[in-house]
Amino acid sequence: MAQLMRTSNPALSDKAFSGVAGSPGVPMTLAGTVNKTGILLLCAMAGAAWTWHDFLEGQMAAVMTLLWVGTLGGLVFALVTVFRKEWSPVTAPVYALLEGLALGGISAALNARWPGIAIEAVSLTFGTLLVLLMAYRSGIIKVTAKFRLGVVAATGAIFLFYIAEMVLGFFGIHFAVINGSGPIGIGVSLVIVVVASLNLVLDFDFIERGVQMDAPKYMEWYGAFGLMVTLVWLYLEMLRLLAKINSRD
Repeated sequence: MAQLMRTSNPALSDKAFSGVAGSPGVPMTLAGTVNKTGILLLCAMAGAAWTWHDFLEGQMAAVMTLLWVGTLGGLVFALVTVFRKEWSPVTAPVYALLEGLALGGISAALNARWPGIAIEAVSLTFGTLLVLLMAYRSGIIKVTAKFRLGVVAATGAIFLFYIAEMVLGFFGIHFAVINGSGPIGIGVSLVIVVVASLNLVLDFDFIERGVQMDAPKYMEWYGAFGLMVTLVWLYLEMLRLLAKINSRD
């Protein structure tokens, strides 16, 4: 079971290599994946800047439109990329741009209430990325079968909780203590941030194995896409945690 569940990020499961590992042609490289990740980050930043600009201009109707277009469109292109990974050179940048639209709207709204929260969340997200990357490359963190299984189980539990929370919300049932700014709420957010962060390590491992297996060139885009999915989740959880902390002031 542990070998089948290499990563809890659905975009970066071992099935992604099925039928493509060792394919003829130019293979996937680590440097190429890093470059593609940089391009996706720029696309996300461009989308966020667009929504943020409309927010500063007071065009709230436009902001809400872009937020929903980004959220729903990002979900659609994420699913397309997962099921048609060979299309990732096109769909991954579109996904990043759309997610940027959504993140820009969310960030601008929270930053209006708590000035500086967006840059704090960005700094913490990229700081976590760099620290974990160095820890992974140096061998401090090793991706063992138990490590993978633990992260997958924790991520699955969080996912099920979010689904249950959404469904129960329609019936007026809310988890006020968990979502509040009290010690329990902040503690839960800290745990979720840790789990989201550890998913980055599994993403690094996936990309490295893709390079070792001589996966085709387009898998650079796919690996970068999977890393972006985790970064988006981590950034949103950082925002949620900071919002809870600031609510206590």
